[in-house]
Amino acid sequence: MPDIDVTFGGADLDRAAHLRDRPEGLAAAWTHPDTRVAAFWRGKPLLTEGEAPRLVWLEREHPVLDHAEEPPILLGLTQEGDPRFAADLTGWEAPVSDPDLLKQFLDPSRNPAEGLPEGTSFGDLRANMGRLEGGDAGNAAMARGMLEWHRTHRFCARCGHASDLAKGGWSRKCPACGASHFPRTDPVVIMLVTHGNDVLLGRSPGWPEGMYSLLAGFMEPGETIEAAVRRETVEEAGIQVGEVGYLASQPWPFPASLMIGCTGEALERDLRLDPVELDDAIWVSRERCAAAMDGRDPMLRPARKGAIARTLLDLWLRDTLPETN
Repeated sequence: MPDIDVTFGGADLDRAAHLRDRPEGLAAAWTHPDTRVAAFWRGKPLLTEGEAPRLVWLEREHPVLDHAEEPPILLGLTQEGDPRFAADLTGWEAPVSDPDLLKQFLDPSRNPAEGLPEGTSFGDLRANMGRLEGGDAGNAAMARGMLEWHRTHRFCARCGHASDLAKGGWSRKCPACGASHFPRTDPVVIMLVTHGNDVLLGRSPGWPEGMYSLLAGFMEPGETIEAAVRRETVEEAGIQVGEVGYLASQPWPFPASLMIGCTGEALERDLRLDPVELDDAIWVSRERCAAAMDGRDPMLRPARKGAIARTLLDLWLRDTLPETN
């Protein structure tokens, strides 16, 4: 089955696992003359301004990097062998921000600060994901996911002691009990559930008015992908699903998920919603879905460009879904 092109799936760095256990290798990578660093502030990458933003790579001695509270993490090497790192500047108070915008589902604001390169500012990755070039989007997703894990896992889960960054950022080590901790990825199934000419769409509490997307949910321990698709669909919408197939996956760094895109064949149409999980769910015809994608349905806002839900819906509308496994 051919790969489906998904946003955040295009990270083009060699992750350089061979350097992570070698202090001398990490030191050499950091002092390399062509080392560059991606800066993040409150989860937002530093991007160029304009309609086609690019991920900004700062020189390792750039003054703004002094605002990082922990050492930069090694992301990997370019094809030319140049090291790339990421740094979290969340504690920096200088960027201009509107607290209300930072709390929005989709933050449209850009956050400049004195000292940043001209024409750059911090921008929400979710808001810009559909405009970033594939390599930039994938590298930014990797960096954001790693930095968010470090931000929320600074204490040992075994003994509670403060832990230290290790292996170039790909681990944390507890100096008290010796436990090692590694970044987590949470698998999430997201399903294109169809019945005849219709697709099942739902909306979660807190989403913007009129926004609908494919149903999705976290997998549970001891569960197969197929079982998770069937369980989540019946739990959220009361719909029994028969045949399930795998389509594609997407890294989703909000904060650390892997979206596993599947198809599901509905065995019934009567919806029975879980009001805790969903505000609403509807069957949408292919024709209405196409109109919504084009902005011609005043009541229905489709999944955002860049989300795997949008990718799968686009393929379904064009009748170009690949054969599933």
